[in-house]
Amino acid sequence: MAKRWRYIPVIVCMLAIFGFSSRSGDQLDTILPWVQKWMPWLTDFNPMHYVAYFALGLTVAFAQGRKAATWQGFLLNVLICVLYGLTDEWHQSYVPMRSPDPLDLLHDAIGAAAAGLLVLLLFRLRNRRSSRNYTIG
Repeated sequence: MAKRWRYIPVIVCMLAIFGFSSRSGDQLDTILPWVQKWMPWLTDFNPMHYVAYFALGLTVAFAQGRKAATWQGFLLNVLICVLYGLTDEWHQSYVPMRSPDPLDLLHDAIGAAAAGLLVLLLFRLRNRRSSRNYTIG
Protein backbone atom coordinates (compact mmCIF):
# COMPACT_ATOMS: atom_id res chain seq x y z
CA MET A 1 0.00 0.00 0.00
CA ALA A 2 2.81 2.45 0.81
CA LYS A 3 4.24 2.14 -2.71
CA ARG A 4 0.98 3.40 -4.18
CA TRP A 5 1.42 6.74 -2.41
CA ARG A 6 4.60 7.26 -4.42
CA TYR A 7 2.41 7.71 -7.52
CA ILE A 8 0.61 10.78 -6.14
CA PRO A 9 3.32 13.17 -7.49
CA VAL A 10 2.97 11.49 -10.92
CA ILE A 11 -0.78 12.13 -10.91
CA VAL A 12 -0.30 15.73 -9.75
CA CYS A 13 2.25 16.36 -12.51
CA MET A 14 -0.03 14.79 -15.13
CA LEU A 15 -2.92 16.95 -13.94
CA ALA A 16 -0.74 20.07 -14.20
CA ILE A 17 0.27 19.15 -17.75
CA PHE A 18 -3.38 18.49 -18.60
CA GLY A 19 -4.36 21.85 -17.13
CA PHE A 20 -1.84 23.77 -19.20
CA SER A 21 -2.75 21.77 -22.30
CA SER A 22 -6.38 22.73 -21.82
CA ARG A 23 -5.58 26.41 -22.36
CA SER A 24 -6.60 27.74 -25.74
CA GLY A 25 -4.11 29.46 -27.99
CA ASP A 26 -5.64 32.83 -27.04
CA GLN A 27 -5.22 32.14 -23.34
CA LEU A 28 -1.59 31.16 -23.81
CA ASP A 29 -0.94 34.31 -25.84
CA THR A 30 -2.14 36.44 -22.92
CA ILE A 31 0.08 34.55 -20.43
CA LEU A 32 3.25 34.69 -22.56
CA PRO A 33 4.04 38.42 -22.04
CA TRP A 34 3.86 37.95 -18.27
CA VAL A 35 6.20 34.95 -18.44
CA GLN A 36 8.57 36.89 -20.71
CA LYS A 37 9.10 39.44 -17.94
CA TRP A 38 10.87 36.67 -16.01
CA MET A 39 12.30 34.83 -19.03
CA PRO A 40 12.80 37.39 -21.82
CA TRP A 41 14.42 34.84 -24.15
CA LEU A 42 11.20 32.81 -24.29
CA THR A 43 9.40 33.40 -27.60
CA ASP A 44 6.80 30.65 -27.11
CA PHE A 45 5.97 27.81 -24.73
CA ASN A 46 7.65 25.03 -26.74
CA PRO A 47 10.64 24.73 -24.34
CA MET A 48 8.16 24.04 -21.56
CA HIS A 49 7.65 20.56 -23.01
CA TYR A 50 11.18 19.70 -21.89
CA VAL A 51 10.54 21.13 -18.43
CA ALA A 52 7.12 19.52 -17.93
CA TYR A 53 8.20 16.07 -19.06
CA PHE A 54 11.49 16.30 -17.18
CA ALA A 55 9.40 16.87 -14.05
CA LEU A 56 7.06 14.04 -15.03
CA GLY A 57 10.06 11.76 -15.59
CA LEU A 58 11.40 12.60 -12.13
CA THR A 59 8.05 11.84 -10.49
CA VAL A 60 7.78 8.54 -12.37
CA ALA A 61 11.31 7.65 -11.24
CA PHE A 62 10.32 8.49 -7.66
CA ALA A 63 7.30 6.21 -7.97
CA GLN A 64 9.49 3.41 -9.34
CA GLY A 65 11.89 3.56 -6.43
CA ARG A 66 15.07 1.51 -6.90
CA LYS A 67 13.79 0.13 -10.20
CA ALA A 68 14.36 3.62 -11.67
CA ALA A 69 18.10 2.98 -11.31
CA THR A 70 18.00 0.20 -13.94
CA TRP A 71 17.86 0.41 -17.71
CA GLN A 72 14.55 -1.42 -17.59
CA GLY A 73 13.21 1.22 -15.20
CA PHE A 74 14.60 3.97 -17.42
CA LEU A 75 12.83 2.56 -20.48
CA LEU A 76 9.59 2.11 -18.55
CA ASN A 77 9.84 5.69 -17.31
CA VAL A 78 10.28 7.09 -20.82
CA LEU A 79 7.51 4.83 -22.15
CA ILE A 80 5.05 6.05 -19.51
CA CYS A 81 5.92 9.68 -20.26
CA VAL A 82 5.69 9.26 -24.04
CA LEU A 83 2.36 7.46 -23.77
CA TYR A 84 1.07 10.30 -21.61
CA GLY A 85 2.50 12.74 -24.17
CA LEU A 86 0.52 10.96 -26.89
CA THR A 87 -2.69 11.38 -24.91
CA ASP A 88 -1.77 15.02 -24.29
CA GLU A 89 -1.30 15.70 -28.00
CA TRP A 90 -4.61 13.95 -28.76
CA HIS A 91 -6.28 16.07 -26.07
CA GLN A 92 -4.91 19.26 -27.65
CA SER A 93 -6.68 18.39 -30.90
CA TYR A 94 -9.93 19.29 -29.08
CA VAL A 95 -8.67 22.56 -27.57
CA PRO A 96 -9.44 25.76 -29.55
CA MET A 97 -6.44 27.15 -31.45
CA ARG A 98 -4.29 24.16 -30.46
CA SER A 99 -3.27 21.15 -32.49
CA PRO A 100 -1.27 17.97 -31.99
CA ASP A 101 2.36 18.24 -33.02
CA PRO A 102 4.76 15.28 -33.40
CA LEU A 103 7.66 17.62 -32.61
CA ASP A 104 6.08 18.35 -29.21
CA LEU A 105 6.04 14.61 -28.54
CA LEU A 106 9.75 14.46 -29.38
CA HIS A 107 10.40 17.30 -26.90
CA ASP A 108 8.37 15.40 -24.30
CA ALA A 109 10.44 12.26 -24.85
CA ILE A 110 13.71 14.19 -24.61
CA GLY A 111 12.65 15.78 -21.32
CA ALA A 112 11.60 12.42 -19.88
CA ALA A 113 14.79 10.71 -21.10
CA ALA A 114 16.93 13.47 -19.57
CA ALA A 115 15.22 12.96 -16.21
CA GLY A 116 15.64 9.20 -16.42
CA LEU A 117 19.31 9.50 -17.33
CA LEU A 118 19.89 11.92 -14.47
CA VAL A 119 18.31 9.44 -12.05
CA LEU A 120 20.46 6.61 -13.45
CA LEU A 121 23.59 8.72 -13.13
CA LEU A 122 22.83 9.81 -9.56
CA PHE A 123 22.11 6.25 -8.43
CA ARG A 124 25.31 5.00 -10.08
CA LEU A 125 27.39 7.75 -8.50
CA ARG A 126 25.86 7.08 -5.10
CA ASN A 127 26.48 3.34 -5.39
CA ARG A 128 30.06 3.89 -6.56
CA ARG A 129 30.73 6.26 -3.69
CA SER A 130 29.26 3.91 -1.07
CA SER A 131 31.16 0.90 -2.46
CA ARG A 132 34.46 2.80 -2.20
CA ASN A 133 33.84 3.40 1.50
CA TYR A 134 33.79 -0.34 2.15
CA THR A 135 36.77 -1.50 0.13
CA ILE A 136 39.56 -3.24 1.93
CA GLY A 137 42.83 -1.95 0.89
